[in-house]
Amino acid sequence: MLTIVALWRALKPLTRCSLSRCVSRLSQIRISPGAFTLKHLLFAVSLLAVSTIAAAQVPKSNHVVIVLEENHSYSSVIGSSSMPYLNSLASQYGLATQYYANTHPSIGNYLELTAGKIITNSDGYSSTITSDNIVRHLLTAGKTWKSYAESLPSVGYAGGDVYPYIRHHNPLSYFSDVVNSSVQKLNLVPFTHFAADLANNQLPQFSFVVPNMHHNAHDCPTGMSTCTDAQKKAAADSWLKTNMAPLLSNPAFQQDGILIVVFDEAASTDTTHGGGHVAAVVVGSNVRKGYRSTTLYQHQSMLRTILTALGSSTFPAAAATATPMSDMFGATSSTTTCTATINGVTVCSPAGGTTVASPVHVRAAAKSSLASITAMRIYVDSVSQYLTHTSSIDTSLSLASGSHYMVVQAWDATGAVYKSSLKIQVP
Repeated sequence: MLTIVALWRALKPLTRCSLSRCVSRLSQIRISPGAFTLKHLLFAVSLLAVSTIAAAQVPKSNHVVIVLEENHSYSSVIGSSSMPYLNSLASQYGLATQYYANTHPSIGNYLELTAGKIITNSDGYSSTITSDNIVRHLLTAGKTWKSYAESLPSVGYAGGDVYPYIRHHNPLSYFSDVVNSSVQKLNLVPFTHFAADLANNQLPQFSFVVPNMHHNAHDCPTGMSTCTDAQKKAAADSWLKTNMAPLLSNPAFQQDGILIVVFDEAASTDTTHGGGHVAAVVVGSNVRKGYRSTTLYQHQSMLRTILTALGSSTFPAAAATATPMSDMFGATSSTTTCTATINGVTVCSPAGGTTVASPVHVRAAAKSSLASITAMRIYVDSVSQYLTHTSSIDTSLSLASGSHYMVVQAWDATGAVYKSSLKIQVP
């Protein structure tokens, strides 16, 4: 006989399965006649619904930052030795392995990401767009925003290309909510404002970051007329590290901030789902660590995710029916809880011999058979970096590029010392 507890155990895996797997799983459940009443069944299904909602939520954030990269397929980015920083973020945080752009060329993807529809596939488009868009919803929700565009000629500039600035990579500059408002137009700023806003704790709730053509993997690095694709990617990766590592080390951002790095479209030869297979990396304290999503997502899902994180309950165009990227967020028990199972110090992350982005997430725990653990400390290159008077550590350390020797040490109430050491590389 299938009891209510057994039914719940049978149904619970459905909270995270795909439609096809859910149907398959349901077909395997066998219920004996008279095992329980309809009332029991409805109760179990209601528990399932509550569990599904609780397990699939985009957390609220005070700061969402998205950086757009250009014209590279997933396979040319993930695992590429030319982009060690981005790949270290992808390995430490969330990577959407089935993320697809919507169209070719660029502009339609930028508009899908900010207006929920393609609107145009002409990169030379110059008209004002009156369609519903992310700015309209942010303003309705009372949220602040800025577009930080590298090489933008001036604050409030909504004109055409001034190389290496390209307007169709700055979609917020097309919306009537922006260009027709003397106030909102001032939120179109050069990227040089980003570091100052971060340092002065004036970062808006939504930041749309636009690297210029030398730094978005589209064109050759500054000063080079010809280059390899590896050099384009390396320049983009270096720019990311230089400009986004300080963001990830910022105490306010570390509270609940979300950084998204996504490519607008794949190589033009890849038209799968319209714009091809691209890399999308999600970083933040509430992102599942080391997570690999296998759910199919496109730019409208990213738009819905951003607005949801910022507290909006309304969404433009296709984002209204798109699936939010909820699975990228939340606790992952296998990676968020570090337990010492033997006497001594157990370091759960980072793993020795690995390459990890700064700030480095350190999780460790200590155990003593003699007495309780009274303190733990982290040393990096023989310098104390962190101290806690508990038996576990879960913190992030800002480390410079290069090789580092880390020691995690613990003391118990008798004065006994325990330690564990490892070497890591920061790109």
